[in-house]
Amino acid sequence: MMKTKITYILYQINKALAFEWIIDHIDANKFELSFISIGVQENSSLEQFCKAKKIEFHLVKYAGKKNMPAAIYQTYKILKKIKPAIVHCHIFEAGVIGLIAARLAGINRRIYTRHYSTYHYTYAPGGVKYDRLINLLSTKIIAISENVKKILIEKEHVDPDKIILMHHGFDLSLFHHISWERIQHVKAKYNPNDKHPVIGVVSRFTHWKGIQYIIPAFKKLLETYPRSLLILSNAKGEYEAEIRQLLIDLPEGSYCEILFEHDNAALFKLFDVFVHVPIDAEIEAFGQIYIEALAVGIPSVFTLSGIASEFIENNKNALVVDFHSSEQIYNSIIELLQNDLLRSTLIQNGKNDLEKYFSLPLMIDNLESIYSI
Repeated sequence: MMKTKITYILYQINKALAFEWIIDHIDANKFELSFISIGVQENSSLEQFCKAKKIEFHLVKYAGKKNMPAAIYQTYKILKKIKPAIVHCHIFEAGVIGLIAARLAGINRRIYTRHYSTYHYTYAPGGVKYDRLINLLSTKIIAISENVKKILIEKEHVDPDKIILMHHGFDLSLFHHISWERIQHVKAKYNPNDKHPVIGVVSRFTHWKGIQYIIPAFKKLLETYPRSLLILSNAKGEYEAEIRQLLIDLPEGSYCEILFEHDNAALFKLFDVFVHVPIDAEIEAFGQIYIEALAVGIPSVFTLSGIASEFIENNKNALVVDFHSSEQIYNSIIELLQNDLLRSTLIQNGKNDLEKYFSLPLMIDNLESIYSI
């Protein structure tokens, strides 16, 4: 049987478990994969993984908009050589470069996965015109949540028949079996004094993540739990100066900043409560962090943004707070720390819901169906 050749075009992705899972689990008797990676250094983790699996892998140099014509031409040349039946682009820059190159190369099936929602409308209006170009050049657009689908239809007037709703899938077993040694390793780095309770945040320092509402809630928590520790992971971003002004009010040693932790699952195991509170319902396109927290089994406080709007229910699998509410965040943290029955209920229901909606086999089946159309 003739295999369908699919080329993934990516931007600045050094390592991504999702693509490793796809390589390992997609039906190799039906599909032949290759990768074009834009704007990354040689010998990235993904490149090494592809080479180990004998997957064709190409690099395209890109250092900014001035390089876009050259990147398009280089991508075009690679596609003419590979001759895939389908290109599948991920991330905004890969969408612009890859879809133009694929159109020029005469590839008739051009898929784009939209990983963001209203970011351009709120923070970078100049990007909207490129979104419309991507929508035009794509023959199918994968919306990773109902929120993204709604934005594509209502704000960008994309034909609903062009849009496919497909959630991310996860190898959930990786979050269930975390060794004591792994947990102790991250604990030695970030909580060596065994502070308790630990409140976890895994969000870049950007305005829309809502960290500015978590810090005042934590400051109040210290009045009841003076040995509390706030762990802020991915602690870098364009809203850093404002976040640091708020952190000045916290006692020395009451918080820990982490630029990046490779073993995110073990890091979650340090948390007594996890908090993720984007500032409105549309700004989060998906929110992988919602899934990871529940998969590890951490009682969580959420606002309903992105994928959370589709499956998170207050008092069922998490506690839900209003947008911009430090007071509600504080009250919810207190409730989770003091109500053991509620904690165990949220943990069990959360894991059950993830198996129902976000398993890896479900995502692979959906992908294979899309590629087989």
